[in-house]
Amino acid sequence: MTTESADAHRAARVPPPPAVPRPAAAVRPPRGPGRETLPPPRPGRGVRRRIVAPLLATDALATAATALLVLGTATTPAALGLLPALLLLLHSHAGLYRPGPAPRALAELPTLLGRSAVCWCAAAAVLAAVRPGQALPPVLLAGAVAGHTALVCGGRAAVHRARRRAARRRPRATLIVGTDPAARQLAAVLHAHPESGLRPVAVVTPPWLPPGGPADALPPPAGPPLPRIGSAPDITRAVIQHTVRDVVFTLPPYGDPHTAALLRRFIDQGSAVWLAGAAAAREGRTPHAGTDHLWGFACRRLETAPPRHGGRSKRLLDLTLAASALVLTAPLLLGCALAVRLADGPGVLFRQERIGRGGRTFTLLKFRTWHPSDAHEAATRWSLADEPRMSRTGRLLRRTSLDELPQLWNVLRGEMSLVGPRPERPFFVEQFLGTCPEYGARHRMPAGMTGLAQVHGLRGDTSIEDRARFDNLYIDSWSLRLDLLILLRTVASVVRLEGR
Repeated sequence: MTTESADAHRAARVPPPPAVPRPAAAVRPPRGPGRETLPPPRPGRGVRRRIVAPLLATDALATAATALLVLGTATTPAALGLLPALLLLLHSHAGLYRPGPAPRALAELPTLLGRSAVCWCAAAAVLAAVRPGQALPPVLLAGAVAGHTALVCGGRAAVHRARRRAARRRPRATLIVGTDPAARQLAAVLHAHPESGLRPVAVVTPPWLPPGGPADALPPPAGPPLPRIGSAPDITRAVIQHTVRDVVFTLPPYGDPHTAALLRRFIDQGSAVWLAGAAAAREGRTPHAGTDHLWGFACRRLETAPPRHGGRSKRLLDLTLAASALVLTAPLLLGCALAVRLADGPGVLFRQERIGRGGRTFTLLKFRTWHPSDAHEAATRWSLADEPRMSRTGRLLRRTSLDELPQLWNVLRGEMSLVGPRPERPFFVEQFLGTCPEYGARHRMPAGMTGLAQVHGLRGDTSIEDRARFDNLYIDSWSLRLDLLILLRTVASVVRLEGR
């Protein structure tokens, strides 16, 4: 129900392709991000659970123990459950379950004290309202806050100490992304101070960036020499070979589209992403001098929850709405088919190879609106804006987007979704992968009949970079609410005849 993405683009501002000689065989689909190799398991998520779980248990146990000591017989099972829950919520809001590379409990003490005071003041107020005779006196309340803070701080200190010991014994393989001299200096720091748990195995210098300075002018880093890599195959090989769990960016990860595409690649592979040096100072909150540093390098973790791709809930929505739409529009489909048959002769449906999720190909269905001279022209024709072979019926179908209705069958088959990045032909995908660094990331999700880019007017002769940016934004922030909103906006655009 949107424009056919085959209709070119002013785009990537790629000029219209020159005449291409006929290939001896069919155009092969490109090897997109999902086709190069299977990504390694998501180690970053497991590492995070091993860090957070002991802290959660320590805070909950310390809170329950303090409640038993202070409240005594006034303690109820509900209080033993609500007090730890309230404290964990306050600690989570304060970022205490997102520790830096080498956290210290004393640096967390002011935050722990403040959250403990809030928690116990709230508990004392509730107790005074429910049981006035058992209200906590001020001295006991102050003792509860002090004792609770001491227990929580002591428990967290033990957890952090155990984590540092484990980090020294088994540091995690790490890639450093950046240019000299910052990348080499950070590598030397990590080798000299293993308590951070990060062991550099290679320096990733993006090939589109200058090296940053003469390597000969720098002192040799501590530890073994590190290989310098830059190409996508070398990065994938290093991630798999060393089981890379962490990536440290010494340059802003959103500074340019190429670096942002590299960041997305690491996120999809499940690596924990850290910002160090200038990157940590420029992106987001100011690092805390007590904990968020790597031996003087400002450092903080970049929150990179893996994008939700919908899964069963999105598929259920697709099946429900697509099946209903096919039933409701059956008379309209028959009318369109009859109009195409009378206007353009046999061959009501137009079948074309498109690229879907993971770079896999599928056959897209549409009502025929023109007759190409052969399959090669259909696969490589840039624009149909002034096509003289298109009948009035074909122009009307394209103008009203009714030619897209047969794709509801693609949705039922699971080859497409109602909402997602618009699929493109292999011939053009190969070009866009070379000119638009974020284009390949669109294939993380099933292709859609409509999408976030299309409801923002990016259809027909528009920029491929803009489309890719909107498509990746949709994938990274997917929700059922967003899907429903895009569908409503698509229906509104069809009613207003905003098709090609």
